[in-house]
Amino acid sequence: MVSLSTWFRYIAHKLEYSISVSWKRYQIGQITDREVGDSIWKHVFQGKLTTILHWNKGGEMAPTIGQQGGTLLVRKFPSVDPTHVFVGDVVVLKDPENSNKYLVRRLAAVEGYEMVSIDVKDMPFVLEKDQCWVLSDNESIKPKEARDSRTFGPVPMTDIIGRVIYCLQTAVDHGPVQNSRSGMHQDSPVLAVELDVNEMARNHKA
Repeated sequence: MVSLSTWFRYIAHKLEYSISVSWKRYQIGQITDREVGDSIWKHVFQGKLTTILHWNKGGEMAPTIGQQGGTLLVRKFPSVDPTHVFVGDVVVLKDPENSNKYLVRRLAAVEGYEMVSIDVKDMPFVLEKDQCWVLSDNESIKPKEARDSRTFGPVPMTDIIGRVIYCLQTAVDHGPVQNSRSGMHQDSPVLAVELDVNEMARNHKA
């Protein structure tokens, strides 16, 4: 049973998302100024804040996502800034080496962070505006195998398309993803309303 306060928080998130999506469509000429209002209400009443992603790209994110991958519930973001995603979040981003594909990695640093290497030959540097640093969770693999910012460097925040909020690895092994405290607080009403474990299990690809 979803509480009234949770519903209010969910609707507020949905309205914010709908306005952002509609404004973005208007700016690129997909809809006219007369259609903006209709677009907003259409997203509010018919749209969802999440999408399902099937992930089977290896063990870079173990143990968060197992070696065999999993079915992920991803909260979508039409635009990303430091008020929507936070250090510690597991995010879905465009693959820096192939923009037609996606990566799942943990956000480790954002603009303004000073990055210092364990290799003394590497000079420290500060992440510039709208840059971020992402890492794999699996500490047992070598950096070159991890395919994260240690190999391809900083990535634009705009390449982030969502935050992973739930992972189903098997029908009996599933649960919320451990993100930042702020991220999990923002996502709690979305999980309460939109999470359907049975649907995820039906769509799961072993």
